[in-house]
Amino acid sequence: MKCSAMAAVALVVGLGAPAGAQWLRDKTPGIPRDKDGKPKLDAPAPRAPNGKPDLTGLWRVDPGGYGDNIVADLKPDDVLPWAQELFKQRSEEFGISHPLYRCMPEIGPFYSWGMFKILQTPGTLGILSEAGAYRQILTDGRDLPKDPNPTWMGYSVGRWEGDTLVVRSAGFNDKTWLDFNGHPHSEALRVTERFRRKNFGEMSVEFTFEDPKAYARPWTISLVGKLAADTELLEYVCNENEKSSAHFVITDEDRRKARTKVVLPPEVLSRYEGTYEMDDLVEHRKILFTVTRSGEGLVAKPPEGGGFVLVPESDTVFSVSGAKIEFFVDPATGRATRFVVKTVEGDQTAVRKP
Repeated sequence: MKCSAMAAVALVVGLGAPAGAQWLRDKTPGIPRDKDGKPKLDAPAPRAPNGKPDLTGLWRVDPGGYGDNIVADLKPDDVLPWAQELFKQRSEEFGISHPLYRCMPEIGPFYSWGMFKILQTPGTLGILSEAGAYRQILTDGRDLPKDPNPTWMGYSVGRWEGDTLVVRSAGFNDKTWLDFNGHPHSEALRVTERFRRKNFGEMSVEFTFEDPKAYARPWTISLVGKLAADTELLEYVCNENEKSSAHFVITDEDRRKARTKVVLPPEVLSRYEGTYEMDDLVEHRKILFTVTRSGEGLVAKPPEGGGFVLVPESDTVFSVSGAKIEFFVDPATGRATRFVVKTVEGDQTAVRKP
């Protein structure tokens, strides 16, 4: 499963097989290095034999808050009523019907989120994921099919605009979700991606979504891809020893609780507004979250963009994408000093900046 940085930042991945057998200690060939053997990721971007930028490599893209809320930059009225109602229903059922929970694929372009490998040839660009599914982006000059049979991954064609690869995709079925929290789409969805390799270790990735049957206007999000040097993809088989789905049971009482809103007064919500710093245990860096009021709750915005919606459950406890967040307040100032993200993998603390 792909997890957001906030909901699963404390995730510790244990590898059962010997690391040497998984190529995790081998240096990636073809990477420029300094005198100490460390990758020089600020070196110029490589070029393919045809002169176009070579996007080949193992990449990691963090969707930030967009992974939970892809429509974070839209206004509520931009989501058409049927799509908003379906999203609400999925929220009340705690997302148990998410395709990932049933070991089904994600929407095609979203294999460009998380860890993925690009293999570039003159006529095709392939994208591989650890979950086994793949994308092929045909760059041989053809257009998208006129009346495609809807598929999970859709159909993709690409062309170069200068040093930017522009990928257009269509022909998706409507069984996938646009984000972890359950925003839907129709079969009319079209996605345009723009890949531009800035240097050897960094690539800008831009997504534009257009679905007139579900959303009133198109919208665009911009992310950053980082080259994952000296490591490799590891096989992940969702159905292998899968035992979780049998326990996904939602009762009428659960639905009633989900529909019951806890409304906090503005003076309580204002205690928590501010900037908080958290250690990212995956990428070994500091993450700054900006917490602001939004409607009857809060939004925590990471640097990658988007926003995690924090739904109040009490004066101090909020929920976000299956995780619990608890704020702690200094009685002397009446302002929060930290919040703690509580997940099954462990707790992670974010400390408020002065």
